[in-house]
Amino acid sequence: MVLLKRVHAGFLRSEWAGAVLGGVLASLLVTPGTVSATGTDEQGVVATSGQRLTSELSGTVGTREGQRLHLNLDLGNVVVRTQSVNQVSYHVHLETDASQKDAKQLLKNFAVSASETSEGVYMRGQTFGRHCSGRLWVTMELTIPRNYSLDVSTGGGNIETEDINGRVSATTAGGNIRAGNIGGPARLETDGGHINVKNVAGELYANTGGGHITTGSVSGSATLHTGGGHIRVASVDGVARLTTGGGNVTLEHSGTELFAETMGGQIEVGEATGLVRAKTGGGGIRVVRVSGPTNLETGGGSIYLTQVDGAVRATTGAGGITAWFVSPPKRPGACDLQSGDGDIVVYLPRQLPITIDAQIQLGDEHHVIADPAFPLKVSYDDASNGSRRVRAEGALNGGGEILRLRTVAGNIRLMLSDTNKQVELYKQQMTQLQQKMESQLRVVEKSLPAKEDQP
Repeated sequence: MVLLKRVHAGFLRSEWAGAVLGGVLASLLVTPGTVSATGTDEQGVVATSGQRLTSELSGTVGTREGQRLHLNLDLGNVVVRTQSVNQVSYHVHLETDASQKDAKQLLKNFAVSASETSEGVYMRGQTFGRHCSGRLWVTMELTIPRNYSLDVSTGGGNIETEDINGRVSATTAGGNIRAGNIGGPARLETDGGHINVKNVAGELYANTGGGHITTGSVSGSATLHTGGGHIRVASVDGVARLTTGGGNVTLEHSGTELFAETMGGQIEVGEATGLVRAKTGGGGIRVVRVSGPTNLETGGGSIYLTQVDGAVRATTGAGGITAWFVSPPKRPGACDLQSGDGDIVVYLPRQLPITIDAQIQLGDEHHVIADPAFPLKVSYDDASNGSRRVRAEGALNGGGEILRLRTVAGNIRLMLSDTNKQVELYKQQMTQLQQKMESQLRVVEKSLPAKEDQP
């Protein structure tokens, strides 16, 4: 039996702890220097480079477009490039510390098997050790057809791919995942690294134990989770489920539905055309444009809404709430804004038909301040605990959907909005979001493997 102990992403320490491997396991392995049934496999001469020993493996397996590469590595980095070819070719670079007693044996103990199957190509890279131990670094570079699907797994290392016009599944025990455009559904998982991907033409599932997740446009639904990093997304056409243990969530365009949650970071959304549910343990929430039913909750941050075009429920334990309403709303509905200790500031168009119901729990030290254009009736009520509640009510332009405003220890301001200023503010905030996402995606672009000369 072989015991594998990972020391670092990209290298491995192996120790022999049992008898000789059984024939079944041995039959799955094409040892270095042999010829596979469906391709070639060549081993380079072990070379010394300073304090390192290196070895090279390479091979080619015939295939055709529209199929899939299934690759399983015990450890190592994986780099995938695409060309207009009908084959899968690979090159493996092995490296170890020359000062280790078993350095040469470590290189010899790593083997690659590659074979053609009915679905495409199956590859396996694994290491065996008998009475030897040490560190081994592995990097596998592959070239596959452009119209191809990819299913790759490594026990520890980074995974990098160019644009792939097919389905992609990439899993690593701890490295980063960086991908170009994906022409189908994608599933990307790492135990702790970052995940960066450009545009995905299908559904996207991405999960990391603690790194950041950055994506371009997703034409399907997206489920993105990180244990504590940030989530940055350009757009999701379908249902977006974005959760992080403590990082920020940024989404430029939300489609059908959005569910966003962070234990303590900020949530920032550009245009939301469908249902929105966002919750943070303590950060702020900003939605530039609200069109669908929206429910926002923060334990202590502020909530800022630039264009309210539908029903909204917003609650904060200690922060303030600022909301700009539009007229006429595309999807009218009742709105409920509540704060524990913060102020609530609402900007209303002069012609908007709406019914105001505003109340301050501790009205002795806080006030309802309204523009003279809004005819409101203000009343006071002494509570049983000795505090004095203040309430303001009024039907503007004949009344309409109810706008319910509640704060315990803050002021409530009802202001007449300036349409031109509101439009300018909307454009400014959307531009800021777009620039932020473009900057992040440029970082993704630069981090992708360099393109080789195309035939």
